[in-house]
Amino acid sequence: MTNVGQHLLSGALSGLTSSLFLQPFDLIKTRLQQGDAVLGKRQATPGIIRSTTREIISSSGVVGLWRGTSATLIRNVPGISLYMSSLSQVRAFMACSPFFAAVRKPGSEKNASVLPVLTSSGNLLSGATTRVAVGFVLNPFSVLKARYESNLHTYGSLTSSVRSILRGGPSELFRGFLASSLRDAPYAGLFLVFYEGIKYEAASALPPSSPLVSAALHSASGAAAGTIATLTTHPFDVIKTRMQVRSEDKYHGLTRTVLTVWNERGISGFFDGASLRLSRKILSSAIGWGVYESLLLFSRTRSGQV
Repeated sequence: MTNVGQHLLSGALSGLTSSLFLQPFDLIKTRLQQGDAVLGKRQATPGIIRSTTREIISSSGVVGLWRGTSATLIRNVPGISLYMSSLSQVRAFMACSPFFAAVRKPGSEKNASVLPVLTSSGNLLSGATTRVAVGFVLNPFSVLKARYESNLHTYGSLTSSVRSILRGGPSELFRGFLASSLRDAPYAGLFLVFYEGIKYEAASALPPSSPLVSAALHSASGAAAGTIATLTTHPFDVIKTRMQVRSEDKYHGLTRTVLTVWNERGISGFFDGASLRLSRKILSSAIGWGVYESLLLFSRTRSGQV
């Protein structure tokens, strides 16, 4: 299998694993962020999260927590695969430049990673630009995912939801892209900076001696980096969700949506669903990057490249 093929396959399996396990977190987060009467003037406390979960289960059963999984898989499996493979290619290209190539001790990351090594500025730039570019391509699927998870849109099937969004034209397909970019660019850039930094320091202090230890290192680094990046960018996640699931005029445009959230909920409104997104991102980063890098290491070891 080619180098690009390894990244595509590893990214796809990473996206599949995290999406199947963590869909309930996404579903409940969307319900809390959509801005209906569920919250009113209250914050998304654990009690509200529990009542929203019970409401979903009472109306649709436990399987209702996985509503929108098909839309999530359509978006995340090819999306994460494309992001991971594109990111690796961008980082490999940037590593050829003396401005972005990082110099590290030979063998300092043996069994820790096979990814290109960049400076912090290189990681920040590569993560941000790649995430926004891939996000533009996948934005129609992000709209589909958000609406399918919301209870404001009563789609009978995935096909009917696709037809409904297509009827809205390009403006509906790319709705919320600016808010998504303002969330994704800093998230991806910061995540990569902290992920690579934490991974390098951990591998230097405690060199991985086996594939299992390497997987644990990648998962722990992903979880820590995901925590920092998620807390920094959550307000834009709220704005993006409102823009994608609500059809009222007050949610048309980034500025209008920001003002609406502020007027209705104040500063706390920008952190609706933060605990759920944080929980999901910690787990998805740990699972996703652990699976991704472990599969790459396994593939390269078998082919004799490591």
